[in-house]
Amino acid sequence: MKSLTIPKNSVFAVAGMVGVGKSTMTRVIASRLSFQASYENVAKNPYLEKFYTDFERWSFHLQIFFLAERFKEQKRIVENGGGFVQDRSIYEDVGIFAKMHADKGTMDAVDYETYMGLYDAMVMTPYFPHPDVLIYLEGPLEAILDRIDERGRNMELQTPRAYWEEMYRRYEQWINSFTACPIVRLNITEYDLLSKEEDVDRIIEKIAEVMQKKTIPCD
Repeated sequence: MKSLTIPKNSVFAVAGMVGVGKSTMTRVIASRLSFQASYENVAKNPYLEKFYTDFERWSFHLQIFFLAERFKEQKRIVENGGGFVQDRSIYEDVGIFAKMHADKGTMDAVDYETYMGLYDAMVMTPYFPHPDVLIYLEGPLEAILDRIDERGRNMELQTPRAYWEEMYRRYEQWINSFTACPIVRLNITEYDLLSKEEDVDRIIEKIAEVMQKKTIPCD
């Protein structure tokens, strides 16, 4: 690796659609840098399984739960002085999931307005630091769907393919207009975190290079 260093108080967010490998990336990068890993609270989410059976009934509840959990985690990161890798960003909750349900009518317009009001209030507080780098995972839709199948979560396996296709399109549009902080884009077909140490080194080097260049100003 080049002699590039990553500050110990850095904060990274790992983004990408369901099944793309965010949790693995979070764990591996956090371990290598001796950072804390911040994971989605999926197991304790009381709405997630219900949501997959009835989007319209549970989308607002699900997104409010994620928003609250995300904000609590942001507060913890600030209080600990950084050194975190986050599994999924709050920007995805807002720009992908909540917006998709509002656009498709599976979230009531009043509920969406309430949700966005809460989000806007949260981002104006000192407990909402932008990540130093967004690590964005992408790849062919079929490769991602294969990973979803391999993971074998019933609620995901029962989800119509059209839902994943819609999400995939929205992620592509979202990342192409994302400006909140610098981005490292990684294609999931071009690395193997579990078998190749050199791939991990290469990714960390890319992150360090982006931080050093500072070509995209954070808001």
